[in-house]
Amino acid sequence: MQLNKFTDYALRILMYISLPRDTPYTIAEIAQDLNVSQNHLVKIVHFMGKQDWLITTRGKGGGLRLNPVILEFRLGHIVRILQGDAQIVECNTPPCVLRPRCGLKGILDQAVEQFYQSLDQYTVADVLNAPPQTTIVNSPIPNLNV
Repeated sequence: MQLNKFTDYALRILMYISLPRDTPYTIAEIAQDLNVSQNHLVKIVHFMGKQDWLITTRGKGGGLRLNPVILEFRLGHIVRILQGDAQIVECNTPPCVLRPRCGLKGILDQAVEQFYQSLDQYTVADVLNAPPQTTIVNSPIPNLNV
């Protein structure tokens, strides 16, 4: 499963603004540091503000702060909300002729559910306190030919 850009950037924003400081973070600085357009970030920040994940203040001296309650939220819960109701496969548009005898969608839906359950083992605080990990892509692949 691949996260959409909205989810990817939202998670990055949460991590970016998690470090407490005296002044609020601004969309302009986040956009520059994360190399993402300000227009895209405005939409994401607005959404996260409506979810009460961020504390937003308008005007001079305003900006963004992390709502401390988000630290206890389960990662799977957050990703589910950010991803919306995106299906891993779409069988209805266009209608798939294999649908009456296909078990793939059910298997993939189960895999997605296991993905979210795995993420739910962790809170946002866990993500922020975790040591950096190397990706599995960089690890050697064992030879499975026996």
